[in-house]
Amino acid sequence: MSLMINIRRKPQEDGLTRFGRVQETARQGADMCRQGASSAAERIVPVAGERVMVVREWSAPRLRQAARYVETGLAPRVSTFLSDVAHRMEPPKRTRPGRGALMAMMGVVAAVGVAGAVATRRGVIRDLTKGSGDHAGDATSADSMTVSGADVDGQVNSPH
Repeated sequence: MSLMINIRRKPQEDGLTRFGRVQETARQGADMCRQGASSAAERIVPVAGERVMVVREWSAPRLRQAARYVETGLAPRVSTFLSDVAHRMEPPKRTRPGRGALMAMMGVVAAVGVAGAVATRRGVIRDLTKGSGDHAGDATSADSMTVSGADVDGQVNSPH
């Protein structure tokens, strides 16, 4: 078996020379392709430039016409359609009491509170004047005390 393996082996130098030849052939082929491509490009570029200009001349008026149609015909219809869909999708508005009714209720509650406070104060003053005989002549109405700032004993307390 060892004899067969030895027979089939190629010398290393022969393998390297074959690889070198293949590389050289590939380089020559690549150079030939580059030269052919450059000569083709030299012939194609002027023709391609002319054709591009022809296509641009043909497409520009059509693009302008399409833009006018979108601006004047299609866009308004799409806008109207979207607005209609938005109105249909919008949920119905809830009815709730207005702010005016709430403010009126708060005003009524405040008025009742003030009336209750005044009635309570008058009741307290009335009870104080009835209970003591000494101060019966000194008692005045609750309104005059409120305006003058005097307390039950008739003394004025100033904030200063």
